[in-house]
Amino acid sequence: MARRGRAREVPHDGGHYIPTVLGRQEVFEGAYRWYAKQASIGPRSRRAQQFGAFGIGSGILFPTIALYGEPYIHIGEQVIIGPYCSLSAGVMPGHVPDADPVVTIGDRVLIGRGSGIVGHRSVSIGDGVFTGHNVYVTDANHGYEDVTLTIGEQFAPPKPVVVGAGSWLGHGSIVLPGATIGEHVAVGAGSVVTGDLPSFSVAVGSPARVVRRYDTEIQAWINVLRSKSDAQRAGDGYVGGPSPAGN
Repeated sequence: MARRGRAREVPHDGGHYIPTVLGRQEVFEGAYRWYAKQASIGPRSRRAQQFGAFGIGSGILFPTIALYGEPYIHIGEQVIIGPYCSLSAGVMPGHVPDADPVVTIGDRVLIGRGSGIVGHRSVSIGDGVFTGHNVYVTDANHGYEDVTLTIGEQFAPPKPVVVGAGSWLGHGSIVLPGATIGEHVAVGAGSVVTGDLPSFSVAVGSPARVVRRYDTEIQAWINVLRSKSDAQRAGDGYVGGPSPAGN
């Protein structure tokens, strides 16, 4: 058996062999894990003191992509914001927003890896919200009306965004200015939310539309199909009511 630190041949790419050094990968991985833990933001870290609120048991994992406007960001307890996320309040670092707080994140929230939460005036995420990776939530947008200016130089007025308690935002979903998502709403992967989604519903698509909802009278989830063409695409030929399979 080769001793740690000595080169040996290991299989790679369909049977070809390349030399490696035993132990070096483990050392690098261990060093990175240690550094990432130290660089993450926890309630007792100096960076956490800059936030308007930073709850017990919460953490922002290393690395972050963009993080500014901390005094206008309130984070509840037991919140985990994954690595490679962006979290900001205001147009740019140093900007003083006209609202406080701008971004509010409730308790027991999980924000998936690579996601972005960008608030200019009001983004509210309720308790127990979970997201997949690469989700984007913002109350801000660019204007386009002035043809003498680039779109990047124009700003549309921000519109408040609300994500209700207990909801789920699937991988790659986008929540745009003015959107209001109720409680216990499942937003499908890749969906774009532009308006209101009622509580206890499932929504998919771009723009996201409700395809299932919870009927409190019969205490069951039922399918919601908006038109005959929707029913034909679904392949079951009915509009509304419980699905033939009873699910």
